[in-house]
Amino acid sequence: MKSYEMHKNVFITGCLLAATALIGTGMMIMVNWHSKPYIVKNERETLLRTLNSVLPAKIYNNDILNDIVMLTDEQYLGSDKPTIIYRARKDKKPVAAALKTIAPNGYSGEIVLLVGIQYTGEISGVRVVKHRETPGLGDNIEIQRSNWITSFDEKSLNRPKESQWKVKRDGGYFDQFTGATITPRAIVDAVHKTLIFFENNRDKIFLNS
Repeated sequence: MKSYEMHKNVFITGCLLAATALIGTGMMIMVNWHSKPYIVKNERETLLRTLNSVLPAKIYNNDILNDIVMLTDEQYLGSDKPTIIYRARKDKKPVAAALKTIAPNGYSGEIVLLVGIQYTGEISGVRVVKHRETPGLGDNIEIQRSNWITSFDEKSLNRPKESQWKVKRDGGYFDQFTGATITPRAIVDAVHKTLIFFENNRDKIFLNS
């Protein structure tokens, strides 16, 4: 009799635990389902803020998040995977584009950049999206830590001239950081290559725009 009662209690406890787990799982599914639109909305807003840091919102009036084209160029964009290019237009006329590019030779690995380029070829802004550079040295590439990244603003393939697209230690135009030359060198090279890519593919980028 005692054995029967014990098995009965174990069975009831097991059922209660199973029911609790099912209810908990169901609640999590419901929460995720209801939260999904807000998550998507927040992700879009975050992306838009990032884009607007290199392409000021006042220069375009199209839906830049949905006006995109995907191109691949490992030599100039640093990746063998398709790169999303966001196209900015004013009254249906192309005015600029934002390209995600990779500096593969940072001190601690790849440095992911977002480069805004006006249709005429001038840089409207550059921001570091992701990196693993040394805190206190290489991380001065972040806009929150220094204004070094803004030294690319209004630059183009001809400003400075091609031979000056280097850090000063290599005889170029751009500053390096004390004790950290590899990081800025990698970014200068990546931004320069992105400008070359844009110049060579401008028509393709704005095709159908």
